[in-house]
Order: sequence, then C-alpha cells, then structure tokens
Amino acid sequence: MWRRTLSSTNRCLRCRSAGLKWIWSFPSRRKSSAPGLPAGQITALQAVDVWRRHFEENGVSEPEVSSRYIVAHLLGAKTMESLGRERLTEFLSREKTEQVWRLCTRRLSRMPVQYIIEEWDFRDLTLKLRPPVFIPRPETEEMVELVLTDLRRKSGPGLGSESQLTCVEVGCGSGAISLSLLKSLPQLRVFALDRSQDAVDLTRENALRLGLQDRLQIYHLDVMKHAEAVLRLCGSVSALVSNPPYLFSEDMMSLEPEIYRYEDPAALDGGEDGLNVIKQILTLAPLILSNHSRVYLEVDPRHPPLVQQWVEENVEELQYLETRHDVSGRPRFCILQKEESNGDCKLDQD
Repeated sequence: MWRRTLSSTNRCLRCRSAGLKWIWSFPSRRKSSAPGLPAGQITALQAVDVWRRHFEENGVSEPEVSSRYIVAHLLGAKTMESLGRERLTEFLSREKTEQVWRLCTRRLSRMPVQYIIEEWDFRDLTLKLRPPVFIPRPETEEMVELVLTDLRRKSGPGLGSESQLTCVEVGCGSGAISLSLLKSLPQLRVFALDRSQDAVDLTRENALRLGLQDRLQIYHLDVMKHAEAVLRLCGSVSALVSNPPYLFSEDMMSLEPEIYRYEDPAALDGGEDGLNVIKQILTLAPLILSNHSRVYLEVDPRHPPLVQQWVEENVEELQYLETRHDVSGRPRFCILQKEESNGDCKLDQD
C-alpha cells in the first residue's frame, strides 16, 4: 500500500505511540514562501526535485516523499513508480504546473499530505480525508485485524442472518475501522459514534463511496455527554472497538505542526492521564456488550497497566484479558471481556 512509505504522519503521532521520550518541541511558526513558478516548461521529475529542495530548506519532514506523492496524485496515480519513465519526463502543462505549485505550497505550511491529496489507504480501502478529521494510522490496522480474528471465530461456519454480529465503534473519525470491519465481514452491522459532526459526515461519505452504508448506522454522539442515548441505540453488541483520544494533556503542547495545526485536538487529548474517554467507554461497555463479548482499545504504551488496575477496581463485569503489542513491539492494544451478567447493570449517573 502506497501510504506505507510516508512516515511523517506516524512520526507526528509518536507522542501518542511511545510517551514523552518521542515528543519533539518546535519553534514558533514562521511563514515560508513558495518558489516562483518556472518561466518555461518543466517535467514531473523536475517539479519533484524543485519542491524536494524547497521542502528541505524549510524544514518540512519527508521532503522527497511528500513531493512525489503530490505530483503523482496530480498525474492520476498513487505512486511515481507506477507512471513510467516516459510519463515522468514529459513536460507538464501550464495548468498542471500551477496545480503542483498550489498543492505543494499547502505542504509548505505543514499540512499533511493526506489532507492535501484528500485521500489515503487504510488496509484495502481508499478513504477520503479532510481536516480536522483524524488521519488513521497504520497501528490501527493492526487493531482491526485483532477484532476480525475474534469476530470470525465467534461467528463460526453456521451463522445465520438471525444471529448477525454487531459492533460499536466509539470515535469513528473517517470511518476507517468500521468500514474495514464491514468490508471483511458481510454478516456484520456496525454502530459508529463520534462527537464531531465533521467526522460523522466524512464516515457517511466514505460509506456511500464504498457501498457499505446499508449495514452502518452513524450517530453524532459524545460518549462523555450522551451516555443514555448511546445505551438506547447500542444494546447487546458483539464487540466494542475504539481508538479514543489518549494523549496525556501535557503532551498536547509538544505536538508536531502537522498535528496541532490541522487535526482536531479533541480527537487526541485524553485528559491529565489520557484516560478520560477510555474510562467512560469501559464504564458503558458492560451495558452495551452481550455476555463474553469484548472491548478492543488502542492506547498509549503507558496505559495497559493503568487500564487493568482501574477496571479491576471499578468495573467488576469486565475482565482484562490481555495486552497486545504493535508491530514496533510497543504495548498498544487492550482487550477486555464482559463476564456473565444477570442484566442488572445500571449506569451510575454520578
């Protein structure tokens, strides 16, 4: 998948990935001007080189990769390699050259490439993206695989339509998780929630583009404020999955420009200990899940022991099953399971 070689977004989020040691601080924003349009004709390769050098001079991360993706996108491809040498050495039209300059100028302001080209791949999907909706990261693909493995095992070979699987996603963003699950499991229905109207609209748009809207219900709800509404809409489901806001609030001050200028801070800031939304999800989980169904959370590597301790002290209906590591070896995913319940669980309004 073409987004694998663009690591700037992943590096931008390392403060979500590995704690304070991964955070960089940045000087105050300085305005950078674009190079002048060339007087004569220019090829795609020459345009890439001009902007690579300009990005380097102005401290833009991933200078060559950024310029290559933008130029390839404007030529109707996902990668420069897929275009062929002949196409890359043809002169660009004046209109196309102006488009390159316009989009690369946005990257000069540290706008992420995903927002500039307005799409990105997630597993086997190509999703539309736009600010301020959170850009899905590769680690989240790993969580989708964990959920799929368990749901496939749960469904078994003889599942009928009357035993349809259901899942709730809290914080759907662009719809990456929900839509990936729906595409892979034809018997699944998903309830997708987000506090952001922008996210709700983008998830709905992506679902329509991918033809998955019939098995997806999308709600503009904030689990921190609308708990009762969530419980009314999403009862007795097979799984609850979330990549919630989990940054420690103090980390918000040290985010890279690609994040703090463009992505929704509410999709990142998890409060003083990064657990505000996570605790609310875990409080609601026993009231939403059917017996023996699971919660899947993507968290900060500092969180798994904190989540386990908090659940053991506060949510007796949930059992902490395990912590799974991401491809980089960091403790990234918490998996919990609802134990047998007599149906008397109630939401504590206090």
